[in-house]
Amino acid sequence: MTSPGRITSPYSSRSTALEVVDGIDLSGRRAVVTGGASGIGVETARALAHAGAEVVLAVRDTAAGERTAADIAGSLQRAGRTGVPAPTVEALDLADLASVDAFTARWGARPLHVLVANAGVMDTPHATTAQGWELQLGTNHLGHFALTTGLHAALAAGAAELAGAQDGARVVVVSSSGHAASPVVFDDLMFERRPYDPGLAYGQSKTANALFAVELTRRWSGEGITANSLMPGGIWTPLQRHWSAEQRAGAEAFSQQAEASGAFHIKSTEQGAATSVFLATSPLVAGVGGRYFEDCQEARVVERLDGLAGVLPHALDPGAARHLWDVSEQLVSAARW
Repeated sequence: MTSPGRITSPYSSRSTALEVVDGIDLSGRRAVVTGGASGIGVETARALAHAGAEVVLAVRDTAAGERTAADIAGSLQRAGRTGVPAPTVEALDLADLASVDAFTARWGARPLHVLVANAGVMDTPHATTAQGWELQLGTNHLGHFALTTGLHAALAAGAAELAGAQDGARVVVVSSSGHAASPVVFDDLMFERRPYDPGLAYGQSKTANALFAVELTRRWSGEGITANSLMPGGIWTPLQRHWSAEQRAGAEAFSQQAEASGAFHIKSTEQGAATSVFLATSPLVAGVGGRYFEDCQEARVVERLDGLAGVLPHALDPGAARHLWDVSEQLVSAARW
């Protein structure tokens, strides 16, 4: 298959998730959205449901998940989408392999067409997962790695169902411009020999998210499964809850200056979910994988970010992507013994 050039779309930073799925029919398709009860996850799930998909909210807080599912079901009713199944809720704690494995066991090989790896933590104080991994890498990358590989058969079955539609199963991985803060530091992944820095740990995890999409596509595209990563944009969500008052004030001042200069604008959650939904649904990215997107466009590879725009080469490096997959397999396998 010929690899297309840089992918662009008619959408922009101000497009919303519902605008992106207008005219797209996902009837008969199943989608899992991790972190679907908070922030952009809610609007990602809402748009997929409005397009007709059977959506599963995979969340740590199932009570919040049920409230979100009810809200989305109400919006479907108000929009006259009475034939669309209401979202369902499943427990998933990405910081505990036992929870991840329980989720994948419950799912089995039932065909899965879209997996949105949306959940995450940001700039947390030093903490570890149930397996003893640094929390941000463990949650943002290793938890999603274990989930996705555990759903491999389901994704392959979903891809087989869609082969006649010239589409395949899609994995969408929410990364961030924060990837610019750090490559994956393979000789000290868990900050065991260097001082813990929340921003570097977050940056490493977001680079890992992008590299995961690169290597997944290399390994699984022959089965009709592709993955892309994305930067959702600057959005105020609960993700920033670990910031100090000084950090928040500094970020708000930076954002105001950037908006005044026209560099970027702070998005609503509906706008922030648009690129995730674009990658999950658009015919423009059918069969395309291993790329990083922003504002519903493929990002340009740059040596330094322009505000929040662009992707650094270390986040798309195929050698680092292969190495990360191998290391992740080893860590997950060892943790299960």
